[in-house]
Amino acid sequence: MPDNEKIRTAMERVSRTLRQKPSFGLGTGISRATIVNGLTCEVREGSWKFVADMPEQAGGNAAGPTPGVYGRAAFGSCLAIGYIMRAVALGVKINSLEVEVQADYDDGALFGTADHVHPGYLEVRYSVTVDSDASREDIMRVLDEGDERSPYLDVFCRPQKCIRQVNIVSTKEK
Repeated sequence: MPDNEKIRTAMERVSRTLRQKPSFGLGTGISRATIVNGLTCEVREGSWKFVADMPEQAGGNAAGPTPGVYGRAAFGSCLAIGYIMRAVALGVKINSLEVEVQADYDDGALFGTADHVHPGYLEVRYSVTVDSDASREDIMRVLDEGDERSPYLDVFCRPQKCIRQVNIVSTKEK
């Protein structure tokens, strides 16, 4: 499954660097989401570029996954990657690992048809399937430590400060 030596070497190198200079762990991720056609949105971050859209029945072009798909994918993949990182660090052999994310929602808030409904998820659940000959105790240690260190589990569980900045550009003559 994972290339344990590659992962272990990289983790040790990064950990050593962060112990020597903790400020190297600080950063700011910057993504830009630009509407390109109707509801179709092109998202860029660094050299990565991908498309998000809404389904046709919601007025979109179905040119890509919805933002919700990407959000759930970010959460699930962050957990899966973190679990493997912990397994490698702890020397626990994992043959395969899968994280399934389920999220309940009510689109009434998004479309303005329901009062007193939050536009975000009502509940998020995740299920981890692990194929390993390791003991249950070792596997649970991997998962528990992975959860403790997961950036996206933290994002989903702890309110974050969210600050909006507005830049209005007009081509209309004044």
